[in-house]
Amino acid sequence: MILTDKKIMEAIEKGQIVIEPFRAECLGTNSYDVHLGKYLAVYRDRVLDAKKHNPIDLFEIGPEGFVLEPGTLYLGVTEEYTETHHTVPFLEGKSSIGRLGIDIHATAGKGDVGFSNTWTLEISCVQPVRVYAGMPVGQLIYFLIEGDIENYYHKKQNAKYNQRTDKPVESMMWKNF
Repeated sequence: MILTDKKIMEAIEKGQIVIEPFRAECLGTNSYDVHLGKYLAVYRDRVLDAKKHNPIDLFEIGPEGFVLEPGTLYLGVTEEYTETHHTVPFLEGKSSIGRLGIDIHATAGKGDVGFSNTWTLEISCVQPVRVYAGMPVGQLIYFLIEGDIENYYHKKQNAKYNQRTDKPVESMMWKNF
């Protein structure tokens, strides 16, 4: 079951969902709009190796925006820091972003209960498109869970993406080997 706007607000008031900064105008009928943060990153090497740490080059989007180019994976980040303690958050791209030919996540649209951080975006595009820091890029949808949780994400010792950040985070797949 997906939470409605009223249920999202109730969960925020109870501390079960945290969104910082929270803006009431971003609350939709059954979702919350998130925005592109000011940082983007690209992998330094063209060939990535899943067994090795792949360094990234981080840069800031200026007021003139930044042109995304096809054939490059960009790592972005949401402006919003979020926490979810009793729901499963899903991040989907806004339809207006999709209509510009932009995908905001390659595979990682689902968060875990207990996820507490900004969202790293895996951004790609089908043609050159200029983007701007602060523009709406996605929406969070919250699904109810059933049953007790034993292993919240933010309490896992082996969780790879727990350190709070306002910058995109590269793949930590290499830690699985």
